[in-house]
Amino acid sequence: MPDAPATPLEPAPPALAARADVWLKREDVHELGAFKWRGAVPTLDAFRARGAREVVTASTGNHGAATAWAAARAGLRATVFAPVGASRAKLAIVEGLGAEVREVGRDLDEAKDLARAHAAASGAVFFEDGAEPTQFAGYAAIARELVAQLGRPPAAVLVPVGNGALLAGVGGALRRLAPSAERVGVAAKEAPVMALSHAAGRVVESDRSDTFADGLAVRVAIPLAVEELATAASRFLLVSERAIAQAVGAYARAGLRVEGSGAATLAALDQLDVDGPVVLVVTGRNIDDDLLARACDVPESFPD
Repeated sequence: MPDAPATPLEPAPPALAARADVWLKREDVHELGAFKWRGAVPTLDAFRARGAREVVTASTGNHGAATAWAAARAGLRATVFAPVGASRAKLAIVEGLGAEVREVGRDLDEAKDLARAHAAASGAVFFEDGAEPTQFAGYAAIARELVAQLGRPPAAVLVPVGNGALLAGVGGALRRLAPSAERVGVAAKEAPVMALSHAAGRVVESDRSDTFADGLAVRVAIPLAVEELATAASRFLLVSERAIAQAVGAYARAGLRVEGSGAATLAALDQLDVDGPVVLVVTGRNIDDDLLARACDVPESFPD
């Protein structure tokens, strides 16, 4: 993948974080509004090199948009399966990039099962988000950038966790570049499967992914990601729906549009006790207007 400009590392506005020395790694500033392109581009380039002509994936939105964007660059057709009720703002981006969208299944994991079956029947390549080593390598660039931009080792880097691929890439690179840094995964209490799997040291089952932060809404753990996180992650923190909504609102008041998964690290900040610079990875900005308004105006309407 050709070198891309580094995303900014910025000091958090004082009104956003009570503690000093908090930094925002702004993955939301990419033209797609999220970090997922970093994993999709090298993965689809590898698929094309192996002769693929069409790729099928499942997504709640941002991964689908990145797949569509990377497919257009690579000259591949793309079909994205999304669960019923997925973000209209995100699916509009996917469709605008030329991919076919199919809304099926009650959650991401049901949509994924149907996407996998469609790929097998049609002969297309199935791209499972979080299960491709090329994604981890793409996300490692975030760690390299933030360490260089900060100019000193961070005390901790907080990374939102859905399927775990982002933390696997960022945390794996940080372990080499800044071994003293805590590599903290932040998951939703209502979608805890990756946190539970990390604690158990193996894939465990979970019966829920009921978070409005759709980038965190994973119910079935991906074995490769669980394996990678055994060494890539120092620990996990869990945040409630209300805490995420309050963080979305705090970002909005600071002039930043941040979706629930991107705001989760801010929601976890008060659980962290470290000395030194803390970096929050802000993963995306693609949030529906009505959900943003609710988070800003009535965060107490979300469960605690």
